[in-house]
Amino acid sequence: MSVCRDLEGWSPVSNLREFDSTPCFEEGVLIPTPLVVVFVFSLYRTFVLSRTEPLQRSCKSRWILIVKLTLLIAAVLTSSANLFLILLTHRPVAVPLSYALEVVALAVSPILTYLNHTRSRTSSSILLLFWPVYTIVFAIWARTTIVSNLPWSRIVLVLKSGVVALGFISFVLECICPDIALEKPDGEGDHMENPIITANIFSKWSFGWMTPLMRKGASKYITEEDLPSLLKKDEATQLGDDLRIAMTNHKSLWTSLFVAYGGPYAFAAFLKIFQDCLAFLQPQLLRWLLAYISAYQAARSGAPFGGSKGPSPLEGFAIAVIMFAAALTQSVILHQYFQICYETGMRVRAGLVTAIYKKALVLSCDERGRSSGDIVNLMSVDSTRLQDLCTYGLIAISGPLQITLAFVSLYNLLGWSGFVGVAIMIFSIPLNTFIARLLKKMQEQQMKNRDKRTRLMSELLANIRSIKLYAWENAFMRRVLFVRNEQELKMLRKIGITTALNTTLWGGIPLLVAFSSFAVAAMTSSRPLTADVIFPAISLFMLLQFPLAMFSQVTSNIIEALVSVKRLSDFLRAGELQPDARQVITKTTLQLDDQVLSISSGEFCWSKNAVNPILEGIDLSVRKGELVGVLGRVGAGKSSLLSAIIGDMIRVDGEILLFGNVSYAPQNPWIMSASIRDNILFSHEYDEFFYNQVIDACALRPDLALLPNGDLTEVGEKGITLSGGQRARVSLARAVYARADLILLDDVLAAVDSHVARHVFDQVIGPSGLLATKARILVTNSVSFLRHFDQLLFMRRGIILESGSYDMMALNSESEVGKLLRGHLSGISSSGSSTPFSGSSTPRTEESGSLTGPSSVIADNIQGISEKLSRRNSFGKAVLANVLSKKPADGASKEHSEQGRVKKDVYLRYIEAASKTGFMLFVFASALQQALSVFANLTLRAWGEHNRETGSNVGVSGYLLEYGLFSLMSTLVGGGAAILIWVYCGLRSARHLHDAMLFSVLRAPLSFFEMTPTGRILNLFSRDTYVVDQILARVIQGLVRTLCSCAGILVVIGYSFPAFLIAVPPLAYFYTRVMTYYLATSRELKRLDAVSRSPIFAWFSESLNGLSTIRAFDQQAIFIATNERRIDRNQMCYLPSIAVNRWLALRLELVGATIIFISALLSVIALITTGVDAGLVGLVLSYALNTTGALNWVVRSASEVEQNIVSCERILHNTKLPSEAPDEIPDAKPMDWPSQGAVEYRNYSTRYRPELDLVLKDISITVKPKEKIGICGRTGSGKSSLLLSLFRIIEPSSGTILIDGVDVTKVGLHDLRSAISIVPQSPDLFEGTLRENVDPTASYQDAEIWVALAQSHLRDYVDSLPEGLDAPVREGGSSMSAGQRQLLCFARALLRKTRILVLDEATSAVDLDTDKAIQEIIRGPQFADVTMFTIAHRLNTIMESDRVLVLDAGKVIEFDSPEVLLAHTESRFRSLAAEAGLV
Repeated sequence: MSVCRDLEGWSPVSNLREFDSTPCFEEGVLIPTPLVVVFVFSLYRTFVLSRTEPLQRSCKSRWILIVKLTLLIAAVLTSSANLFLILLTHRPVAVPLSYALEVVALAVSPILTYLNHTRSRTSSSILLLFWPVYTIVFAIWARTTIVSNLPWSRIVLVLKSGVVALGFISFVLECICPDIALEKPDGEGDHMENPIITANIFSKWSFGWMTPLMRKGASKYITEEDLPSLLKKDEATQLGDDLRIAMTNHKSLWTSLFVAYGGPYAFAAFLKIFQDCLAFLQPQLLRWLLAYISAYQAARSGAPFGGSKGPSPLEGFAIAVIMFAAALTQSVILHQYFQICYETGMRVRAGLVTAIYKKALVLSCDERGRSSGDIVNLMSVDSTRLQDLCTYGLIAISGPLQITLAFVSLYNLLGWSGFVGVAIMIFSIPLNTFIARLLKKMQEQQMKNRDKRTRLMSELLANIRSIKLYAWENAFMRRVLFVRNEQELKMLRKIGITTALNTTLWGGIPLLVAFSSFAVAAMTSSRPLTADVIFPAISLFMLLQFPLAMFSQVTSNIIEALVSVKRLSDFLRAGELQPDARQVITKTTLQLDDQVLSISSGEFCWSKNAVNPILEGIDLSVRKGELVGVLGRVGAGKSSLLSAIIGDMIRVDGEILLFGNVSYAPQNPWIMSASIRDNILFSHEYDEFFYNQVIDACALRPDLALLPNGDLTEVGEKGITLSGGQRARVSLARAVYARADLILLDDVLAAVDSHVARHVFDQVIGPSGLLATKARILVTNSVSFLRHFDQLLFMRRGIILESGSYDMMALNSESEVGKLLRGHLSGISSSGSSTPFSGSSTPRTEESGSLTGPSSVIADNIQGISEKLSRRNSFGKAVLANVLSKKPADGASKEHSEQGRVKKDVYLRYIEAASKTGFMLFVFASALQQALSVFANLTLRAWGEHNRETGSNVGVSGYLLEYGLFSLMSTLVGGGAAILIWVYCGLRSARHLHDAMLFSVLRAPLSFFEMTPTGRILNLFSRDTYVVDQILARVIQGLVRTLCSCAGILVVIGYSFPAFLIAVPPLAYFYTRVMTYYLATSRELKRLDAVSRSPIFAWFSESLNGLSTIRAFDQQAIFIATNERRIDRNQMCYLPSIAVNRWLALRLELVGATIIFISALLSVIALITTGVDAGLVGLVLSYALNTTGALNWVVRSASEVEQNIVSCERILHNTKLPSEAPDEIPDAKPMDWPSQGAVEYRNYSTRYRPELDLVLKDISITVKPKEKIGICGRTGSGKSSLLLSLFRIIEPSSGTILIDGVDVTKVGLHDLRSAISIVPQSPDLFEGTLRENVDPTASYQDAEIWVALAQSHLRDYVDSLPEGLDAPVREGGSSMSAGQRQLLCFARALLRKTRILVLDEATSAVDLDTDKAIQEIIRGPQFADVTMFTIAHRLNTIMESDRVLVLDAGKVIEFDSPEVLLAHTESRFRSLAAEAGLV
């Protein structure tokens, strides 16, 4: 160390001057420390920057650089001049070496400035931190130099001042970003670049980079376009990869999460520990100030003070400044810690959601028992719980540290009596653990209840069409309400009571600790308990309150997280699809007759543990250009064979070789919530020529002409806005457009009209169709086209019973196919197989023939065919498009999102739902609790002053009793308030809001569900309901409590120091200004966050429905990328919404720190001028120290309430949905109506929605009782609309319908729909038992159900199940085949025994034998007295109807008996029958 040349030596404190340090300490320690640090870091940073490339700079930026360099070089030269002056004139400075060190350290700064300015996008943190620190150190040294007043020091002081002044100006310029006036690169899409990239260290610390967004938020509503794009490291792709890599290296999910995202989190832990130490410095500073005041008072009143004249007035001001600086530093560190925690939480959630989505795409069929509701819950609830844990989890480390620090400080103040408090705390820990365990059990049960309700809702929404048609709303509402009210809310009451007691306990313990510690100290200690002991002790007890209160919350958070991690681990470790189920060999070119698929000795099952395989002994070879038909009865394993080829089943034995790629059209078409074009392209590039060919070949052109935006029309989720036939053809068009090597078609012709089926077969599947050169496997129940197949397979019970060519099978009278053909082709003329070379499926009229002449028709035909054949080879595979450039769609309708302040009405309606009286009582109790707490502290002040005056602890019992009573009453009133809000108000609002929304949603018309994605409604019933149940009550309680606390603080300080009230208006102005900025921006950001979260849910549930299709097309990567893009969109809204809280809190804590500073300054000024007692200062400052936290919590709570009330707002919006007509109208329905079953349409017209065209136009028909009516017409002619109008799913625009002479619009919907039965086109089944599926309303006896099952040919199947009627049915009926599901719907109709029955293409999914059996049921005695409407795509099913109704474009074209219509050569019905090969 350098030699000290000053008489005072190295001692830090000067003996000669008041409140000052020695020159040697300043020049040897204080000044060199920042110089050495800046020198070392500058060298390192210079080295790093020298290895990077220079960046482009604007002219303005280059000028700033020149000025900065000039100033720094001038500073170095001034410093050098100072050094030479000292050395040459031998001036007696204390430590000469520090002057040399200054020159060396500053010499590096111009180099660092130049490199940083030209090669970095942000200002140099090293220089930005160095100059303020160096200026403060210089100020301390300058004061000593001036006070010492040595004649030689003036020139040194002037030169050193010059150095600091030049440096400080360069510091101001350094704050300007080097990127200034440069064109900013755009971020992702339309979004601006993230400002944090160019923000300097002060901007990061103060969150100043958020201010432009806040300013924008205060002047206009923020939209997604205003938000900055994500940093690369925060994108879902990166986060998902991080977690995947960690999970491959570590078994435990906890470890994987920490390895993937724990780095910054560990740094946050270090910050938190440092911040805790600073927090406990404040009571010590308070004690120092109070001791100073006592000493000053004693000195002033003439009492001897160590023989000296008392402390310096400067010391008091210095303590005030130090308190202010400590408060600011603590705030900056705390919010950096918070920001890191929230960011980590966000990363954890994004990583987990990505992982869950990827896992869901490869989940094995064994695990498919998990309902999609459960998997959505993992994503929405469990990943969010781990996110919440990251936010406050470090309190598990910080809490014990804070408690330890508090007790060390308390021991210094109170001695051993402080440890009475320790004993009470230790005693309270087991109690806390017990309550936490209790809460954990309750939360686990509550999770199960919520899962159960979500699953019910998910199923209800998926099958809403059937529920409305069958009038089952009440039965399903009862199911949901039973789980909600009998299980969920009862548990919520228990959770509420336990939580209220828990918070009361944690509020009361610090007060009990204070009371017992003071009581013991007063009784045992000889030292009087004066203000400088009592108030720092109270301050410490208040500091203790936070870790203890949070500790209980964190404990429950950790418990919830443990439950969630277990659930997530189980899911992420669940069985996956067999990776080697099939072997895919890609060949660049496949020639005609090359093998595309080969299965040898294949044995497949759905479950690893299955005793018998589903498919066995499968041998199949398919070649390019070959068409293979798969036939068999319901449940024979036809669809399973396709699943095995896709790779969905488990291969037990044998092998599958696949040469090329696959496209797939499933039996139940999966349609995405996107435009029809997007559904067909399915992420492939748009090839207009081929796309138009596909549209024509799949007969979609007429349908697209009817839609408002053609093929760009957005279809609702699951394609709900399309008819069954349209969905099937869109699904087929997708399979065709992909131009894969192997096309799998699962009964795609069943859902379309027979003439359309003929067109589609000719144009797409048949020998001259678009797919003629591809390998095709078609599962079919139709025999019309069998002669065109190259190979036929007949399956029974999972084995291929027969296989061979059509001719071979047809000739063999013993073969199953032969029997089929003989049974179903009798009566069908040879024209059933009209020539495959038909250019168009529309029959040519004589008129068109006479125009062109027969020869030209043939010539055109031949030319068209040769063109088609020559083009065939050029249809290469479809190329995947770059779908990531597209913005994710919002679905058919954009989600309702309010803007601006949450309306007062929402709050009032919430309070109304919660009970106005209860709420007022709660507010009163909270205010009373605060008042009692203030009285308790005033008692302490009086006690402290009494002890100071008497100099002992005599006469304490009265004060103790008073303090104890006030504290006890305060705790009990607080407990009462908590129970009021949690149990009374919270439960009432939860029940009222959920029930009102459920009722409103179930009463909404079907069009609402067509326009709204299920994910969005589910989000309301899961996330938003959870917020109203468990979060809203808590945040409202927090807001009211902190408001009362703030009011108490202002009253106490204002009453004690009226001068403080002068500072209130400017502080209040700043506070409200910040609040305005904050609330406006925060509210919109929270809304954007909520709205951008829904598409993640919607995409998730949509993908779960279409897993087989996604896998078949091998598009997992694209779907994962889209999911990641949606997560990124949500993160982009979420990140600013957390940074905005930090921005606010920091500014509010500045207000808090200012209040502390003003209070301390006023105390010192009052002390020096008029004198003041330490008790008053102690009381005021112990309250002032709490202002920071209290002000912060007021705004935080206010914004939390406003952000969470958004959930209430969304729920309230959905309680006012447009409703259907009333369920029941008294006296409108005659007894036993309808008794006959006569139906009359009278001038009936209707449309689906007011803005759409009419779908039925002026329909007038009369149907006699017991009459059987067949309805046919091309797709989109209005067949299904006619039947929906009968159920009043769509209401008439004009005209009406009469049933037995009663106007149906005058009858309640429930009465009407209960009087009609329907077997719908798509059979809807629910999770539950078979009994519940046949009879959801539980209105029939088992005997009646068995009869209905026998009549619908299901008795044998149900008998074969071990549980019989109690056999479980999986979600969506996935445990049964499509045909069995259709038959179950028949059983429902048979059971209801209504006078009118509607069959909407009811036999589309069954094989021909079952179809024959069903036709026998329909024509049998069970339905002899029933009026029946049958929509049929297979015309042979309506040939025996009494009359046939032919529709076209919503009008009645023909209505007569089939015989009359067939006899008339010009009739439309005859032309349809001719196309189907029936005449």
